[in-house]
Amino acid sequence: MTDSNFQNYLDFLRAFSNDDNNTSSEEEPLKLSLNRRLQQRADLLFIEGHNLFDASDFEAALQSWQKSLGIYRELGMRQVEGSILSNLGLACEGLGNYADSMNYMKQSLAIAREIDDVKGEGYVLLSLANIYCDIGQSEKAIDGYEKALEIGNKISDRHLQGSAKANLGNTHNILGNDTLVLEYLQDSLKIFTEEVIDVREQANILTNLGIFTRQQGDLTEAIKYFQQSLTLKRTIQDRRGEVNTLGRLGLVYGELGNWERAIDYHRQGVEISRAIQYRLGTVSSLKNLGETFLKSGNLAAAVEHLWESINLGDSLRSRVGGSDFQQVSFSQTLDLTSRLLQRVLIAENKPEEALLVADRRRSRVLWELLSATRKNGDLGTFAEPTVEQIKKIAREQKATIVEYSLIFDEFRIEGRLEVKESELFIWTVDPNGTIAFHSENLKPLWQQEKTTLASLVAIARQSLGVPGRDAVRVRHRDSASTGNKCLQQLYDLLVRPIADRLPKDESQRLIFIPHDSLLMLPFAALRSDAGGKYLIEERAILTAPSIQILNLARQQHRPIQEADYKNALVAGNPTMPSISLDLDRPPQQLKPLPGAKQEAETIAALLNTTAIVGEEATKQAIVRKLPEARIVHLATHGVLDYFQGTEIPGAIALAPSDEDNGLLTAEEIAKMQLSADLVVLSACDTGQGQLTGDGVMGLSRSLIAAGVPSIVVSLWSIPDLPTASLMTEFYQHLKEGLDKAQSLRLAMLAMMKRHPNNPLSWAAFMLVGEAEQA
Repeated sequence: MTDSNFQNYLDFLRAFSNDDNNTSSEEEPLKLSLNRRLQQRADLLFIEGHNLFDASDFEAALQSWQKSLGIYRELGMRQVEGSILSNLGLACEGLGNYADSMNYMKQSLAIAREIDDVKGEGYVLLSLANIYCDIGQSEKAIDGYEKALEIGNKISDRHLQGSAKANLGNTHNILGNDTLVLEYLQDSLKIFTEEVIDVREQANILTNLGIFTRQQGDLTEAIKYFQQSLTLKRTIQDRRGEVNTLGRLGLVYGELGNWERAIDYHRQGVEISRAIQYRLGTVSSLKNLGETFLKSGNLAAAVEHLWESINLGDSLRSRVGGSDFQQVSFSQTLDLTSRLLQRVLIAENKPEEALLVADRRRSRVLWELLSATRKNGDLGTFAEPTVEQIKKIAREQKATIVEYSLIFDEFRIEGRLEVKESELFIWTVDPNGTIAFHSENLKPLWQQEKTTLASLVAIARQSLGVPGRDAVRVRHRDSASTGNKCLQQLYDLLVRPIADRLPKDESQRLIFIPHDSLLMLPFAALRSDAGGKYLIEERAILTAPSIQILNLARQQHRPIQEADYKNALVAGNPTMPSISLDLDRPPQQLKPLPGAKQEAETIAALLNTTAIVGEEATKQAIVRKLPEARIVHLATHGVLDYFQGTEIPGAIALAPSDEDNGLLTAEEIAKMQLSADLVVLSACDTGQGQLTGDGVMGLSRSLIAAGVPSIVVSLWSIPDLPTASLMTEFYQHLKEGLDKAQSLRLAMLAMMKRHPNNPLSWAAFMLVGEAEQA
């Protein structure tokens, strides 16, 4: 809370105390006297909370403000109530309790809008945006800051304008939008030094200017900014701000090779954070300390501090509470620490331990979600995987598991500090339980070829996608020759180095655990050269979010009985809903899919059941049948970009009704408890979503969260007829008793014969999860 805000609150309280219109002094003198005493008590608690907050005693500040809140509510002082709720949110943020912090802020925002307190609304929007920034949701943070700035401009509140601009500059710097950073930061610094004197804001802006200047390569100027900021923060006893600036100074001195001074600054950050219970600061300071030890060559100390940072971060993440999406967003802040720890362990020649670290980061949030919601059986609390468990999983799967981890590092490129791809770590675990490791150097990609692994994946995908069943998403497409070249180059990076460790028998399974941009790669379409075999021709392929989730999928698998086929849920070409992905345009009805209707009816006949199509395929009808169906096949539009009113992107288009818009969202699916052993989303882009360290946030992950062990989803848009043919082949092989991975492989091979050298018609679909016979 800034000093000017505090003074505004005190002025408001005094005005309220002197307003005899709040109660009738003539008719109720006793009540008036009591009210004034109550208010005086609340005012003292309010001031006490402010002083405790400034001293970084957030727990005590929380208690004082909670006591004052009850009194202000009893007195009916709505504006002050809203302010106290905002303060409670700040205290919870200081404690790392982001779920309660957001809850308090949203209550405060509702009151501000209810009583038309425009100024209060602006400041609450600012605080709420700060929380989103803390947990890694930068785009939401920018939206909040821009709304706060708009209010500041509207009511000519220079302090609000300056705060919003300062935070916009900082967040745009996080996102790499350099052209906006200096403009916002310099404007805000001028406001707080020349117009509205605010030392705390000056200090924060100087820190952000130091961050930006360091990125641009002027380390001497960056140190000056940080030292000025540190002096101001110590003057006003901003202990949390002091921790953050100490960390920045440590990073600069580390880059200069002054390890002793860098370590000293980071240790100061750890000590202060622990003293004031600033847990997020402790996590960050420990990470910085571990990275500094790594770069200075003290690997043992690096491991110790990085593990401590991760463990504390995971315990702090549980305080976030809230939705699965919020849990994953906060977990993203630990992803960099995990990759640093993997680097240290590889440097120590401990590749198996590094594999455990890589896999742990990709499964923890989803595992905990499944532990809390699983219908049949109890998974218990999250158990850290062991090397022996991973070997056992590979033996049980009778498969070779390949797990990737994309490693980044900081590099100076033409003077500017940039984060770039550095290495690709690859582990293989064969059916005998043998673990092998390979590291692929990725620096030549951007140093010599002016590209990246992520770019290669994007170009390959774009060259394969064509307009078809996806009625709402259109992409730029490169030529087929460019796409084939990228697929071959990806083979050289991802498969060739480990080719001698892959299964030789084409009936054996190959399970990929992709990471980062590789989550969107069609592994089936990789090939060694233009005339060589596609990877799917040589092996049955499936993917999984992590080895632990792969094991969980096996536990959840229950073989399909003949009677289950008759009760399969098959739907296709529903009466399409209308949707608007652009809020400035009216909704438009999605195009019908006559081929999807034929597909659904063909598959239903094959399974001895009845397809639900047209106006009968409503969201209500499908949702009613979903929980008990053992096989689910939905042939309709997948709407990748649908994000309105939800935190998880993606929706399945079904027929609308008077009760709903017909869109079954990924967020709704994640909250279900399903009995299905297999769900096939025969729609476009159903395997896509938001890439996170915990996997793809979208439809596929939501189905795993709902308890489905095996899912077939698509990576791009596919025309109706090839999709119908591929799916028919897939179910025919399932009915013959083959497992899911082999059934999908044979279906792809059948389509390949009809469309040689054209993977766009068959390579989009992938099996996620368990491969055992349906």
